[in-house]
Amino acid sequence: MERLKILVTGGAGYIGSHTVRLLLSQGHDVTVVDNLSKGHRHNVPPERLYELDVRETAALAELMRRKQTDAVVHFAAFIAVGESMREPERYFANNVGGSLSLLTAMVETGVKRIVFSSTAAVYGNPYTSPILEDFPIHAVNPYGESKVMTETMLHWFDAIHQVRSVALRYFNASGADPAGDLGEEHEPETHLIPLVFRAISSGQPVTVFGNDYPTPDGTCIRDYIHVNDLAQAHILAVEHLMRGGESDRFNVGTGTGHSVLEVIRAVEEVTGRKVPYTIGERREGDPPSLVAASDKLKNQLGWNPQYPGLGAIVEHAWRFSEKHQFA
Repeated sequence: MERLKILVTGGAGYIGSHTVRLLLSQGHDVTVVDNLSKGHRHNVPPERLYELDVRETAALAELMRRKQTDAVVHFAAFIAVGESMREPERYFANNVGGSLSLLTAMVETGVKRIVFSSTAAVYGNPYTSPILEDFPIHAVNPYGESKVMTETMLHWFDAIHQVRSVALRYFNASGADPAGDLGEEHEPETHLIPLVFRAISSGQPVTVFGNDYPTPDGTCIRDYIHVNDLAQAHILAVEHLMRGGESDRFNVGTGTGHSVLEVIRAVEEVTGRKVPYTIGERREGDPPSLVAASDKLKNQLGWNPQYPGLGAIVEHAWRFSEKHQFA
C-alpha cells in the first residue's frame, strides 16, 4: 500500500497511540487530533499532535484540507461504562456529537473513508458466545448506545454522502507495546490487568466481582486482545477502504476467553509475585462470558493476531508497568 495521509482522532490515548506508532513504522503520514482530556501528550511525536476537540468542526475541516487527508481513524471517545450510567449526557455529547462533527468535516472536505473504533458492547448481553457480527444490536448502557448511534450515522453517511466506513467491535484491549514505551495510563483505571499490577505493588487486594458464574472457575470470562494486534486491525481496515472496499463491520478478538482467575494466575506466573485478591459481589449487567468470533476479519481482511496468548499480553504490560514505575 502506498504512503497514506491518515488523521487519527484520540491518537494520544491507549489504543490510538499504538495505532499511530504502527502506522508511522509502516511509512504512513499521520496527523493526530486529541484534546488530551484522556490521552497523553508524551504518547505521540509532538510535531504530529494537534490539540483539538473533535466537536470543533471548522478546525477539523481546515486541518484535513491542509493535510490533504486520505482517511480517518476515529478513536476519540469516553469509554467508562459505569461513568456513562451516571453521566449519559457527557457520553452522548462527546461520543455521538464528536462523531457527527467529524463526519460533517469529512463531507465538507471530501474525505470519504473512516475506520471507527466501536465496541462489542453494542451487542449488550448476548444469548450465546462466541459473538458473531450478525447478532442483534442491543446496548445495555449509554456507552454502548453511543457507539450504536455512531454506527447508525456511518450507515446513513455512506448511503447519502458515499463516506465508506469500517466499524471494529472489540472487548478487552490489553497489553502494551513490546518495547515497554507505550501502555495503559487510564485515570481512573478500570481494566483488570493494570489493577492486578496495582494490587501486587500496593498490597491492597483487587476485587474479583463474583465467583458463582456458570463458568469453569466461577469467574467471568472475557476475550483479551493485544493492543498491537488491535492496532493492526485498524490499519488493515484502512487499506481495505483505500482499495475501494465497501463499508462493513468486524469483530476483533482472539476467539479464546480467559477468566478473571486465569488472568490473575498469568500475572503471578509472569511477575513471580502473589496477587492479593478478594471475592466481591457480582456487578450488575456482567455477562458470564463474552468472546468475539473474528473469522470474518481473518478471512476478509487477512488479519492474524501476532500475540494471541495471555502470556505475551501480561508480559508486555508488566514491562511497561515496571519501566514507568506504575507497579
